Amino acid sequence: MGAKVINLPRLSAAFLIFSLPFAANAAICSDTGGRYEEWKAQMAAEAKAEGVGKRGIDALMASSYSKATIGADRNQKSFRYTLDKFMQVRGADTIVKQGRNRKAKNPEFYARLEAAYGVPAGVLIAIHGMETAFGGFMGDTNVVSAIATLTYDCRRSDFFRPHLIGALKMVDKGMMSPNTLGAKHGELGHTQFLPGNAYTYGVDGNGDGVVDLYNQADALATTANFLRQKGWQPGKGYQEGEPNFAAIQQWNAAKVYQQSIAIMAARIDR
Repeated sequence: MGAKVINLPRLSAAFLIFSLPFAANAAICSDTGGRYEEWKAQMAAEAKAEGVGKRGIDALMASSYSKATIGADRNQKSFRYTLDKFMQVRGADTIVKQGRNRKAKNPEFYARLEAAYGVPAGVLIAIHGMETAFGGFMGDTNVVSAIATLTYDCRRSDFFRPHLIGALKMVDKGMMSPNTLGAKHGELGHTQFLPGNAYTYGVDGNGDGVVDLYNQADALATTANFLRQKGWQPGKGYQEGEPNFAAIQQWNAAKVYQQSIAIMAARIDR
């Protein structure tokens, strides 16, 4: 990434709770990898009952327990930076400068997204820059294995389980492959959605008939759709205290992150 990344708890769209109907979680859980293979067989039966097809089940059965994911999950730290310090560490000035250039090079694309969803270019560009430095680094961990590991792990099985079902259904539909790489907690694509949210809010932004979050047009259209579905009001303000700040809050639970997106977005759109 162009900007230094601090290990704030990742509560982006990726970490907003996504609901899929499912039966009570009957599969075992464990805080070590010792029963992962046993769990996979149980989880596969549950996933099949919830409509996951052969490709998704095969992806689950080919997954492996991700020690890297567990290590990242066990070592999350909360940084109590001031807003100014947070923006400095995250490289806000660089994101704004690069963001203005990106908007100037492709104004029609961002105008189409705003016309469709009501979300201004600056907001989408600020999120894109904050999440992956405009696609500079989108992760190095197998998404299915990461999400499956977190579902198997006892700490937050209920939270991650719908995202696992979403990931497997994405594999079924060709929205990602069993080998797709993402962040340590399974966030994927240019703006780092957890699979359940990607599956629910995914948009084909480039018209090729496939929703691919590693395609910039699809990822930004999906981000705009997510914000609109979370209550974005076209034409309304998005700074703290204004109507659309609530939608930004749905993207990430950290207040300095929310404030930074709003401030950088305004600077990009200026």
